[in-house]
Amino acid sequence: MDQARSTISKIFNGEPHSYTRFNLTQNMEGDNSHVEMKLSSDIDEEAGGNGVGGHLNHAASSKPYISQKLGRTPKNLCFTAAAVFLIFIIGRREKLVFSETVTKRFSSSSNWSLKTPPSPRKICFLTRSCNDHRAGSPGDEELGNKVMDYFNLFGMTTWTDEHFIKVHDPPASGFNRILFKDGTEERPKGFLSYSATGSVTGGALYAHYGQESEFRLLLDKNINISGRVLLIRTGKISFAEKVANAAKMNASAVLIYPDSADTSIDENTELYGHVHLGTGDPYTPGFPSFNHTQFPPVQSSGLPSILAQTITRAMATKILGKLGGQNLPQGWGASKKLGDEGDSIIVQVNNVLAEKKIHNVFGVIKGFVDSDRYVVIGAQRDAWGPGFAASTVGTSVLVELARSISDMVKNDGFKPRRSIVFASWSAGEYGSVGATEWQEGYLSSLSMKAFSYINLDGIVAGKGYMEPMKLDDAAYPFLVFSGIPSVSFRFTYSNSDYHYFRTIQDTRQKLNAATSNQVAEVAVTAGRFAGHIALRQVHDHLLQMDLMRYNKIIRTQVAKINGKVKEIKRVALTVQWLISASGSYSRAARSLESDIQNSDLEDIQMCRLINDRIMTVEKNFLSPYISPRESPFRHILLGSGPHTLKALADHLDALKTDDPEADADLFRSQFAMTTWTIQGCANSLAGNIWSLDNEI
Repeated sequence: MDQARSTISKIFNGEPHSYTRFNLTQNMEGDNSHVEMKLSSDIDEEAGGNGVGGHLNHAASSKPYISQKLGRTPKNLCFTAAAVFLIFIIGRREKLVFSETVTKRFSSSSNWSLKTPPSPRKICFLTRSCNDHRAGSPGDEELGNKVMDYFNLFGMTTWTDEHFIKVHDPPASGFNRILFKDGTEERPKGFLSYSATGSVTGGALYAHYGQESEFRLLLDKNINISGRVLLIRTGKISFAEKVANAAKMNASAVLIYPDSADTSIDENTELYGHVHLGTGDPYTPGFPSFNHTQFPPVQSSGLPSILAQTITRAMATKILGKLGGQNLPQGWGASKKLGDEGDSIIVQVNNVLAEKKIHNVFGVIKGFVDSDRYVVIGAQRDAWGPGFAASTVGTSVLVELARSISDMVKNDGFKPRRSIVFASWSAGEYGSVGATEWQEGYLSSLSMKAFSYINLDGIVAGKGYMEPMKLDDAAYPFLVFSGIPSVSFRFTYSNSDYHYFRTIQDTRQKLNAATSNQVAEVAVTAGRFAGHIALRQVHDHLLQMDLMRYNKIIRTQVAKINGKVKEIKRVALTVQWLISASGSYSRAARSLESDIQNSDLEDIQMCRLINDRIMTVEKNFLSPYISPRESPFRHILLGSGPHTLKALADHLDALKTDDPEADADLFRSQFAMTTWTIQGCANSLAGNIWSLDNEI
C-alpha cells in the first residue's frame, strides 16, 4: 500500500515525496464535521448517441471545509467537499466517511501508478473562438467537438448523446422589468429560467434567505405573506428552493439579489440561474428528451407557479432602504424594515420558452475484467458567460485525466478491472439537464452498472465551511434519482469564497485573483484527488463501501420516529415493523461484511457477486412506490418528498400539533411504504432468497 500511496500522489505533479492522508473527526448525531486533508510532507514539516452498455460489453474478459490553512505551495492546498464520500463514496449528506476496515482488507491489492502524470505546465485550459457557450449555442457545440477530438486522440471509444430540451431564455425583443412605487426601475439582463411569466403587483416584503424556518418566523409575527413580492438574498439554499418556499406561502413573486454581507461582487453584477425544483428537462419529467418521442404534454411538479427574477444589489439596496413596516427579526440585520403592503412593486417576467439541441460527449477506457461495470467522471461544459470556474476548469481536468489514464493503459501496462466513462455534459446551468436526460434514457442499465459518479464542476474555488450536497449540485441527481453513489468536491486556495458563479464575471482573471495566480496548480491538485478516487475504484477487487454507516443513520431516524409516535396517543400505530426492517438491514449489512472478510479475492466470480450486492444499496433506497415524475428525488434518506424518513418525522410533528394538513391515514400509508423500502433494501443486500431475514 505504501507503493500505491506514493505512486498515486504523482497523478498530476509527479512529485515522489507525498501521499494523501485523511484525518476525520465526526459527530454522528450533530450537524458539523471536521475533515482534514494533509500531505505527508506537510505532516513532516509540522513534526519538524448510443447507450453506454453497447460500448462496454464487448471489451476483454459521493459543510465540509478541509481546514488546513494554506501556504503558498500547491501541496498545501485544502479542499472543500460539497458532498459525501466513503472510500467508495456513500450518499451521506453531511459527512465524509472512509471505511477503515475495508481499506485495510484490500490495501494489498493496490499496485498501480501513473507514469505520465499531468503537471501545471501541461494543463491546457480549453478555449473557444467565442465567449458564449450557453447550452445549445455554437460555442457549446464547438467545445463539445473539441472534447470529442481529444478523446479520439487518446484512443478512446467515443460517442455522443443528443437531446432536444426546452428551457426559458430572456425575451429576444423586450425585457423583464422591476418597478418600485417611487419610480425606481430596473430592466435586468440576468434572469431565472423556468420562472412563471406575466406581470404582478404586490407589497414588498423582505424574507432573508427564504428558508422555511424564516417564513414561519414571519407568520409568528402576524405578517401577511400572501400576494407579496418577496426580496430574498442569495445563499443557504438554491434559487429553486427559495421560490418553492415562497410559493407555498402564496407570495406573488420573488426577487433574488446578492447581499453585501454574503458576497463581494460589484453592486451592478447580474445574476443568472434557474428555479426548477428538480433536475433535467422539466417538460419531460421522468423520461429522456430524445427527438421524435411521442409523449403526452406534461410538466414537472417542480416548475414554479409564481414569478421569479434576479436583481442587482444596487436595485435591492434602493428598495430595501425605503421599506416601512416592522423591524427585522433578530439576526436578520439592523438597518432595514421588513416592508409594508403599501410598498408596492411591479414585477414583469417575459421569458420565452425555447427548444435547444444539446449533445453530451463520452469517452471510455474499458476495463479488463468487469468491463460492464464503470465509474463515471463528468463535468459540465456550458456556462452563462465565460464560466471559467463553473465549467472550463472542470472540463479541462476531465480531458487531462482522460489523457493521463489512457497513457497508463497504452504505455505502462495498467489494466483497470472496471471501465472509466468520461462525460462532458451540456445544459448544466439549467439544472443538470444533460446529465439527467442521460440518466433517464439509460436508467435501468446505469442502476446496476454505474457504481459511482465523480463530479468535476467548479472544482477550483469552493467554500470555507462544511455543507450538505445541495439540490443544484450536479452529483445530486446521480445519488437521489438514479441511486448511484456520488461525490462532489472543491479545492480552494484560501478561506475566502469565490463569488462569481452564475455571473458573466466568472473569468480566468477573477479566478486567478482568487487563487493568487495558482489556478493551474490548484487544478492539478484537484485532478490528482479525483484520479486517486477513480483509479482505486476501478482497480481493487471489491468495491469499498461502509455499509454500516447507513445502519447508524437508519437506527437514529427510527429512534426519533418511535419517540414521536409515543407522544401521539390518538394515532393507533406501532413502529415495530419499522424497527424490524431496520434490524433486517443491520443483519444483512453485517452478513455481507462477514462474507467479504471470508472471500477469496482471486475468485473473480465471487468478487463480482459481492460487488453486485454492494451496488444495490443506494438503488434500493429509492422508493419504488413514488413516481419519478412527481418526486424525482426518491432516496428515502437523502432525497426530498413525503416518502423520506424526515418527512415521516415532520408529519408526526404536524399530527402532534393538530395541524389541519396532517392526515393520520396518509401517514400510515407513508409509514408502510418507507418500511418496505428499507426491508426491500435489506432483502437485496442479503443476496440469495434463502438468506432473507423477513421478521416482519
